[in-house]
Amino acid sequence: MTLPEVRLWVRLRQLAEGAPRFRRQHPLGPYVLDFYCPGAKLCVEVDGWGHNMGEQPGRDERRDAWLAAQGIATLASQRLTCSPIQTAS
Repeated sequence: MTLPEVRLWVRLRQLAEGAPRFRRQHPLGPYVLDFYCPGAKLCVEVDGWGHNMGEQPGRDERRDAWLAAQGIATLASQRLTCSPIQTAS
């Protein structure tokens, strides 16, 4: 995992009990998703600079279209900044 992916994973693991749960590096069809929340049918992709080069933008579009056809929304971020998440005390 890249540093932004690690940072996001740490934050996702800190979510309060009862919050949606995410899986990391989740295989789904022909793809491996950075993060996936089955309850929300949400894919989170942390795309680095390499996603803007060569054939990668087209691959990302095909991935997103395939996921949408499965009823899964995609949230992609090229730059991740992690702010503290409030957790239940």
